[in-house]
Amino acid sequence: MPSTTTKPYLIRAIYEWCVDNGFTPHLSVAVDQNTRVPMEFVKEGQIVLNLSASATRNLTMDNDWVQFSARFGGVSRELHIPISAVVGIFARENGEGMGFAVEKQTDISSPPETDPPKPTKPSLKIVK
Repeated sequence: MPSTTTKPYLIRAIYEWCVDNGFTPHLSVAVDQNTRVPMEFVKEGQIVLNLSASATRNLTMDNDWVQFSARFGGVSRELHIPISAVVGIFARENGEGMGFAVEKQTDISSPPETDPPKPTKPSLKIVK
């Protein structure tokens, strides 16, 4: 049985570390055809997103996707980011975190159009 990548586990761990220490977690994402983010905020193929509880709603991080809704210009948007598109997670206040090599994107199944799926693998969900 092939093992899964450590990347989603490390992303969740750095997120937890940020929250536990009162830092603001930010996610750096390489945008491609599988990434659902507000394209008007993408610069040079990348976007940096605030993952704090005050900036997101229904944040879910599983082994395949980071999904949440956030407001951009006062408008709520649903974001779906494949784990393969994540190039870093860090604390805004001090820049500490972890970077990842840019992965070659493969055409993966589309994210759900409605509510995120119930994770069958380990996941982290913010509950308000």
